Amino acid sequence: WPVSNLSRYVPEQCRVSYGGSVILDFRLSFMPANSKWLRLLGVALLVAIMVATLVPAGWQVRLGLHWLVEHFLAYFAVTTIFCLAWPRPMQVAAVLLPLALLLEAAQGLTPDRTPDPATALSAATGVALAALLTDLFLTLRQKARGVKRP
Repeated sequence: WPVSNLSRYVPEQCRVSYGGSVILDFRLSFMPANSKWLRLLGVALLVAIMVATLVPAGWQVRLGLHWLVEHFLAYFAVTTIFCLAWPRPMQVAAVLLPLALLLEAAQGLTPDRTPDPATALSAATGVALAALLTDLFLTLRQKARGVKRP
């Protein structure tokens, strides 16, 4: 089936037409960009990261990945969620980047943990990459709709 035939089954708020054909939008119709559920999920993940950062090392739950990969994925996920909840990726990154660095530095206040520059860089990379990719996605989506982003 051509994409144009499928467009009648897609809700209006999920359609984007570009160059005469319909391109599907990735935003779900039941979860708008400023959804309170996305914000709540982002805050919950951020609190989980804070707790995992400051609890004793023996209490942490690990995924089995390298700790640098875990830091990257955690901050990538929380940044992406916040960028979808507040579609201003660079402002989200401006808040989360210093927070990631401060949380890593705060590990020096715990008795059994030490701050690590490589871990801080991994977290900062997750924040920056998520913000840049979300900004690219939002820009392309707005271009396809023919609307300029503020």
